[in-house]
Amino acid sequence: MTEASTPQTSIKKILPLILATAIFMQMLDSTILNTSLPSIAKDLHESPLNMQNAIISYVLTLAVFMPASGFLADRFGTQKVFIFSLVLFSLGSLFCSLSQNLTHLVISRVIQGVGGSLMTPVGKLALIKTFDKSELLKAMNFAIIPALIGPVLGPLVGGYMVDYLSWHWIFLINIPIGVLGILLGIKFMPNYKSDDVDFDLKGFLIFAAASLLLSVSLELFGDMQNITPVLLVFIMGFLFLYYYYKHAKRGENPIFPLNLFQVRTFRVGIVGNLATRLGISSVPLLLPLMIQIAYKQSAVTSGWIIAPMALTAIFGKSSVIKILDKYGYRQTLMINTFIIGTLICLLAIPDIHTSLYWFIPIIAVLGFFNSIQFTSMNTISIADLRNFQTSSGNSLISVNQQLAIGFGIAFGLIVLKLFENTDLINGEIHNAFRFTFLTVGILTILSGFVFRRLHISDGKNMKSKEE
Repeated sequence: MTEASTPQTSIKKILPLILATAIFMQMLDSTILNTSLPSIAKDLHESPLNMQNAIISYVLTLAVFMPASGFLADRFGTQKVFIFSLVLFSLGSLFCSLSQNLTHLVISRVIQGVGGSLMTPVGKLALIKTFDKSELLKAMNFAIIPALIGPVLGPLVGGYMVDYLSWHWIFLINIPIGVLGILLGIKFMPNYKSDDVDFDLKGFLIFAAASLLLSVSLELFGDMQNITPVLLVFIMGFLFLYYYYKHAKRGENPIFPLNLFQVRTFRVGIVGNLATRLGISSVPLLLPLMIQIAYKQSAVTSGWIIAPMALTAIFGKSSVIKILDKYGYRQTLMINTFIIGTLICLLAIPDIHTSLYWFIPIIAVLGFFNSIQFTSMNTISIADLRNFQTSSGNSLISVNQQLAIGFGIAFGLIVLKLFENTDLINGEIHNAFRFTFLTVGILTILSGFVFRRLHISDGKNMKSKEE
């Protein structure tokens, strides 16, 4: 294992900022395109419906290449791979802004996706290897805030850029951020690597196929016309996961060793992330949709209604360490998930004649508790991993989060479409949204029981040292 010559104290100060920059860029890019698609479609002489390929290509590339991030970091070093990923992401962003047709845009988004698939997992891995367990919570807490702010600011920033500049700027904005990340990475990113590295190509291809099929099924669920092919793709994805399980059981050095799941806190963290994000991930999509479709407001207005979530996430960041130190991970995650589920249910109360301002306090409080949830889930997942498990465990956590967010968005859309076609809504589309929020909220409350599997003492080694 090697480290950069920069003093360790400087590395520890700057490294969370480097990871925060990467996360912000990726999360902003994942959502900023949504409000800009009609404008891009018009400029490229395409139907807005066809433009979904520009989003899907990025998501699929993330799902396919993320599993390789741990191996590449171990083989070539965290610094080299991280800088390479930022260069790729920035180049992809530049190519996106120069695209003359949809094919160019899709290819450019794939280049972006390859960069994005390595950027966050490798940055997070460097953080895990640099900080002691007692310091990691504080460092991760700082770095994770952009993951909360990005999806909220994305639609808002995208809406303004399209209205007042042009759609090209939603990609060009990444370049100065990317250059800053590269310069900081060259100076401060440690270059951790492992001498004992053997790449499980077969396992990677099987797992990549499973991720690809599951991601495709999620995208198809979101725009469901005929459920049969969607279910077939979905089932094939799970069959490939089972095939990977059989392979990993036999293999000597699988890309994701099964012994990761013998670590209880990792197992609970993975399942909890998947279960709770089903509800949490659908809200930033459903609420702006409802404001635009049912309340007939603009994209910028819907962006402003949801924006307080980003502000209160910062206050959540400053409170989470004290909360975890006082109540522990088990109690915090169970109660916090219950609160988040209840807040999502409250979004169902206002009827079509209620002022939009009613949503702002709910969204603001939701941002605070989301911040606590994400920091707690991310840190408990890696709390008890051994040094030799951190690369593969961190990669799997990243893939799981990406799929969980996709599942959440798809789940929200499926529930909305089911209620849209029932007599319960009395012909009012707003009622379909209200029933969807109730369903998603109740599911989130129930998902909190996953964290009962934690012990009261779990995460004690993650407690921050006193200042």
